[in-house]
This record gives sequence, structure tokens and C-alpha cells, in this order.
Amino acid sequence: MLGAVADVLRWLFTSYRVTGTEIERRTGVLVRAHRSVRRDRIRSVDTAARLRHRLAGLRVVTIGAGQQTAAGEAAFVLDALTTEDAARLRRELLGGRAPERAVVSARGGTVSGESSAEAPSAALEDEDTAEAEVLATLRPSWVLYNMFSIWAYLTAAGLLWGAFWLASTFGIDLLDLASRAADWESLGWAGITVVVLVGGGLIGATGMAVSFVASYWRFELARVRTDEGAFLRTRRGLFSTREVSRDEARLRGMSIAEPLFWRWMRMADTNVITTGLGVWDMDQPTAILPRGPRGVARRVAALVLRDPNPFDASLARHPAAALRRRLWWATAVTAAAVALVIGPVMSGAVPRWVLWAAIGLWPLALTAAIAAYRALGHTIDGDYLVVRSGLLTRTTSVLRRDAVSTIAVRQSVLQRRLGLSTVSAMTAAGWGIYELPDVAAPTAVALAAQAAPGLLDEFVEHPPAA
Repeated sequence: MLGAVADVLRWLFTSYRVTGTEIERRTGVLVRAHRSVRRDRIRSVDTAARLRHRLAGLRVVTIGAGQQTAAGEAAFVLDALTTEDAARLRRELLGGRAPERAVVSARGGTVSGESSAEAPSAALEDEDTAEAEVLATLRPSWVLYNMFSIWAYLTAAGLLWGAFWLASTFGIDLLDLASRAADWESLGWAGITVVVLVGGGLIGATGMAVSFVASYWRFELARVRTDEGAFLRTRRGLFSTREVSRDEARLRGMSIAEPLFWRWMRMADTNVITTGLGVWDMDQPTAILPRGPRGVARRVAALVLRDPNPFDASLARHPAAALRRRLWWATAVTAAAVALVIGPVMSGAVPRWVLWAAIGLWPLALTAAIAAYRALGHTIDGDYLVVRSGLLTRTTSVLRRDAVSTIAVRQSVLQRRLGLSTVSAMTAAGWGIYELPDVAAPTAVALAAQAAPGLLDEFVEHPPAA
């Protein structure tokens, strides 16, 4: 009841207006808030609908204008518009077309100069489909890529806990039923562990599969062209639908990440590097594909970035000194672990096997150092800077060189002794900084000058020609 009253008050005291240059919103009961955003600053328009919104024919429109990266919030949210008004508003804001006159909406008013009857939602959807170039759709096999994860056991724990309390409300003791279902004493601890791991894994994998299907049902990635340009649009959802539109003019590159423990499945996560979308958002607005095959990710990247695809470029290897630096760090970490436990072991406060476990970390750390070195790579391919790094998640990022606003070359004490440098390319998109770790120091400045054309020209001295 309190939630319903709050929604009614918000509806009574909220209005918004779209003009040729701005979109404004006024809201608040006790404290009135007025926010306006220039239309040329809008980066994205996100349309979502939970099941209750869909039953009422409503949509929640989130307008992003760059605030997510800096302040952790969108420009503002309009909750909730009719389906027709939400579709028309999205087309006007991303299409670059100014309305014929100022548009005012309050307590269910229309969004444009036309009435709702003149532009029904079906017509808007047909028009979107006619202008859209479909780049990818959901494949049933992608479910397998999203079932097997360590999070499956957490999902299983949540499902079993919920089932236990739900059954308890009807007087059913699931623990008692489980104890009588098998002779647990004859299984022993080893057998019980196997049953828990296998059973919990199956329950969690099934739950994650159902969650994936519900989230990405009828997934579609498309390029929608407008009078002023184009935007990438993703649509997905079974019970709750979600539509995100990203202005291609704000696109600065792409990244393909390959998690370590699923690399054998050639699994990849695909994200765009763009301004105005928060990388920490739980809804992952930068993700343009669900987790799936690496080959599909590269093919879609070629369609988004257009040929030639910079992800196909050959990457330069980093010098052997970069491997030595990682081997030194692996040895230093192992030595620190041994030094930490050797005292308690010698005094008898800690079992002796703890010392051997710390020493056993060394081969594992050396293997991780070699894997991290093999992941390093970089190149400059046309208009793009391509960097690859990462141990747990090997990420290949493609960044437009004209989007680099700041370039930095730095050295640590160990890097200076090994003749290495780290080049950092900074941009107002994505993670904000993309690094080329441990490149050869004599070539670092020249590489930085190539990564950011014209940025270092005034500070680099070229030797006179012989």
C-alpha cells in the first residue's frame, strides 16, 4: 500500500518536456527537483519493462548523458511511460530530429505533437524493424556457455534455501526427507562430498540456464539508422524486457574478454567502449552480446567496427624482460608466503604441512607468470590501438586512436633496471585507461606518440637526418 501511494504521488508531481534543444524533468513532493539535459549530450536511451509494466502497457526509460561514469547515475529516469510514448521519445532523442513544437507531458500526457492514436506502438515497431540491420540473434547453444560457472553453487544454495523455507511454511521438513532418502553413513565423507558437488552443480547449472533463457529470450543486436547517424540496439527478455540503444557516434572501440577457466571452451564476453555508459552497472549496458563463442564475438566486432577488423591484426610480442619481471614477482610472493609461516611452523603453533603448502605455491606462481606474459600483446592497426593483457581474464581491447585524450609513460624501479616501461592510453570511455604494460623502454615514447597522433609531437625530439 505504501509503495502504491508513493507511485501515485510521483505520478501526480512529475512532468517532463522535450524541446528542440533539451529534455527536462520536474519531480518531487516535499523537495522539488528540476533537471535538464541538452539533447546533443545524450549518449544512450535504455527502455526496460518488468512484468507488471508489460501487463500495464508501460515502459521505464533511462536517459544517459555521461553521468554514469562520473557520478554513478543516469541523467534521469522516466518511470513509467506508455509503450507508444517511450518508443517515440527514444526515436526523437537518438534520431536527432527536433519535435515540431515544445513537448510537455504530465500525468500521462503524450510525448510529441502527434497523438497516441496517430502513431501506435505496432507502427513504431514495424518502422524500427524496417530501418534495422540485424547483426546477431540468440542461438540455443549459448545456454551451455552460461551454465557452468562457480556461481552455479551459489545459485544452488539460494534455490535450496528458498525451497527449505517455502516447504517449512507447509510443515514439510526437507532436511528430514533428505536424511531418509539415502544411507549417508555408508557413503562416508568422500561420497557425501561427491553427491553435494555433483547435485549442487546440477541444480545450480539448471537454475542458471533458466535465468539465462529468461534474461536473453529473443535477444537481438541490430544497427538502426536514423537521419543523423546510427545506433546499436539490443533487445532481450522474457518476463522483463530490456532495450538499450547506444549512439554509434559515441563509440570509441570494443573489448573481448576471455575468462581463464572457460578459455578451453573458447568463451568470450563482448563489450563496447563508449562514453556515457557505466562499466560498473549491474545491468551491463556496455555488453552487446551474451557470453558466447569467441568466433561469434569476433564476427560481430567486425560488423560493428566495419572492415578491416582490428581484432584480426597480429600482435607484437613483449620483450623477454617482461617475462623475467613476472618471474621475479612470482618468486617474491612465494618467498613472502614462506617467510610469513616459517616462524609459526618452527615454534609448533602451525602444522608443518602449511610450510610445504607455501613452498608449493612457487611452481603455481611461475606457471601463472608465464601465462600472464603470453597474454601480453599490442599493435597499432590503422585508426585503432590494440592492447591485450590479463591473467584471470585475458582481454583484448580495441581503442580508436583519435579518442585518446591523455598518454602516459611510466617506469617503476624494477622496470627501470629491466629496461621496460608501461604506456597508458586514457580516454573518456569504458574503463578510462588502457595500458600496454612492460614494453621496451627505448620504443615506449615512439609507441605512445603513435597511439595518440599529434599529442606528443611538441615534446618529442627527432634526431637530425644523416
